[in-house]
Amino acid sequence: MGDIIKIAFEGSTLDEAYKKATEEFNCSITELKSEVIQVPTSGFLGFFKKSAIIEVYRQTVQSAEKLKVETTEIDIKEVEEQIEELDKKDISDLDIVHHHESNDEKIFDTFYTKPSEEDICEPIIKKQSDEDILVSIKKKIDILFSQLCYNIDDIRVSYYDEQTIFIEFNGEDSALLIGKEGYRYKALSYILFNWIHEEYNLMVRLEIAEFLKQQEEAINNYLTPVIEVIKEEGKYKTKPLDGILVHIALKKLRDEFPDKYVAVKSTKDGNKYILVAQYRNY
Repeated sequence: MGDIIKIAFEGSTLDEAYKKATEEFNCSITELKSEVIQVPTSGFLGFFKKSAIIEVYRQTVQSAEKLKVETTEIDIKEVEEQIEELDKKDISDLDIVHHHESNDEKIFDTFYTKPSEEDICEPIIKKQSDEDILVSIKKKIDILFSQLCYNIDDIRVSYYDEQTIFIEFNGEDSALLIGKEGYRYKALSYILFNWIHEEYNLMVRLEIAEFLKQQEEAINNYLTPVIEVIKEEGKYKTKPLDGILVHIALKKLRDEFPDKYVAVKSTKDGNKYILVAQYRNY
């Protein structure tokens, strides 16, 4: 093959990596041979970000000239041999060669051929079992978080109930996945829910370092006297609640008062609260 110089280049994007390569070799990118070692990814929530890595090589002029000469000689020789073979063939031989079908042509012809009864079969629809779904979700979650820089335990995936998947993160650094005021927790919940609900038609209950448990305990303590007030007066307006607390409180109050109007409302400042009242237009 001749003398080949290989160098790896890294950049935030493939364009940046290719630019570094052209500057290093002082030539156009069309004169280089390259292979993408790693495709750049932006990641999400600051995780899994990867830079672009390419391996570039350029044959030296001497090697390229030599290769060109060798290739030219081989091509001429092959053409001469083919001409000699054609001279030896008669017309019938040429017809046979001309009408010989390739595998691609045979496959293409079957698109227009009526299938026989033996070829016709009913489509097989296989419904995934609950265990298969758990295994599938667990495998994909492990791949998704395989490059996580935090020290976390094996991610647990199980059924919380028939319609809900329970996903639990624990470990020394798992609390870092919660983020300030739970913003990372909410983002992860959103991502996991959209994927799992879309693919498996299931809900998601996400627990990270007992964050959900603590939030539920806090909102339950707050709602205990509120529920008594609602039973006496028939209506109530909660204090402003943030993020996941709104959803926890909403579910608990709707379970407690199925015959009442229970809905999330917003203040002028954008804060959210829950209104409980008798059914009527609001």
